[in-house]
Amino acid sequence: MRPNHALARRRLAIFRANRRGYFSAWILLITVLLSLFAELICNNRPLLVKYEGHYFVPVLVSYPETTFGGVFDAEADYHDPTVAAALNGEGNWAIFPPIKFDYQYIDTRLSHPAPSPPDGEHLLGTDDRGRDVLARLIYGFRLSVVFGVTLAIFGSILGIVLGSIQGYMGGKFDLICQRFIEIWSAQNDLYLLIILSSIFDPSVGLIFLLLSLFGWMGLAAYVRAEFLRARQYEYVQSAIAMGSSRIRVIVTHVLPNTLTPVITFFPFRIADGIMGLTALDFLSLGVPPPTPSLGELLSQGKGNLTSWWIIVSVFTVIILLITMLNFIGEAVQKAMDPKAVA
Repeated sequence: MRPNHALARRRLAIFRANRRGYFSAWILLITVLLSLFAELICNNRPLLVKYEGHYFVPVLVSYPETTFGGVFDAEADYHDPTVAAALNGEGNWAIFPPIKFDYQYIDTRLSHPAPSPPDGEHLLGTDDRGRDVLARLIYGFRLSVVFGVTLAIFGSILGIVLGSIQGYMGGKFDLICQRFIEIWSAQNDLYLLIILSSIFDPSVGLIFLLLSLFGWMGLAAYVRAEFLRARQYEYVQSAIAMGSSRIRVIVTHVLPNTLTPVITFFPFRIADGIMGLTALDFLSLGVPPPTPSLGELLSQGKGNLTSWWIIVSVFTVIILLITMLNFIGEAVQKAMDPKAVA
């Protein structure tokens, strides 16, 4: 067995031995995969309709109300009593997702004023606009996880590239970069977001750009320190003496031995990205409405304290999500510890 394969197997065995981290990884993976198909789980459009001998796929195609015997050319509202009666006629049927509402559908036929408590139609109730809380949680969970993972990947790449160049070059270049990082890290990202929000319309892209500009510095410091140490090793000096290019030395000889902090901190970077987006949405500086957001639901829960189902549900999702990421991070730390695999 090759040494690298043996080391990988040993690390995987240590990760599996950490039961809470291992099971947290599986639970998170399954929930994320399910959330990627949120349109098939939570949607106010049927998955498949048979009407007068013809089949329709409303989940993929928008049909006007006239298609199902209505009088308006606007998109059909499948919860409207007229359309629902037509779809339930003889020989006609409609297959709905498990949750018959998406994140932006406003239910105007509630039995209680919005926000309405949980019932048979809305398992976790509705928010103050009559939208299904469970649907917004599922869509908001997907947005938060995808945002956190993407931000962690982009920030890791940026931190690795800048930290490796800075650490390998050293000297005046390293000194100038350090002074720039000190000045840049002193800036307040919240103030910058307020300024940018007053100039541009708030969006996921704007938040991603701002958090990316500040999220790479911590990792770059770790990579820089590893490169400053690794470039003095004999095998690195031998590669340089043999005429290897700087890029080859960095990519082939130094970088693989400095990825431990990158892998170790990756789950925590995902958690930081999720909490950053949630905090900005809570302060109404994040994604624009009606984009589903955990932070926006959290803000609604604060504004409607008597509607306990909102704050309890979103708080539970956030706590469980961050806890699982922390458990995974702890398991990865133990698996990547050189003393544990020695």
